[in-house]
Amino acid sequence: MSKQRINGKSFDFSLGDLAVHANKFTLDITDNTAVAKTRGVPDGYTAGDVEASGEIEVDRANLKLITEAARKAGSFRSLEPFDVTGYAQAGDDELKVEAFGCKLTISSLLDVDPSSADKSVFKLPFMVTSPDFVRIDGVSYLAAEEIESLSESS
Repeated sequence: MSKQRINGKSFDFSLGDLAVHANKFTLDITDNTAVAKTRGVPDGYTAGDVEASGEIEVDRANLKLITEAARKAGSFRSLEPFDVTGYAQAGDDELKVEAFGCKLTISSLLDVDPSSADKSVFKLPFMVTSPDFVRIDGVSYLAAEEIESLSESS
């Protein structure tokens, strides 16, 4: 018996309170946890620093939504960090990925190929800046003790 699986068509995205259709969306986590060694032999691990970043690729209609938010903020650089949620459902399977405090930048503003019939796309990289970091299906990537003092001081 075949079962419907989650794929790229299954996803919806929200950037803060904006519902955006992404042509492509990436979120990468870098975790610098390392092997601890004694006399060159693995002997546990050390917790390393973490960071996360990604990129949203949108068409002109969705860039207009983001541009309007930037206009209200005063500029693209004045946009406050926002939370990104990616949600997918296919059959009885669902996936929710959240990234918190995402600061948006712009790259590849124009990439014009006059011989192409493809729709124009715009790439918007972002960096995760909140200690809430990333959650996968409601489960935090970071341990509570890693962020408890950060949350209190912010």
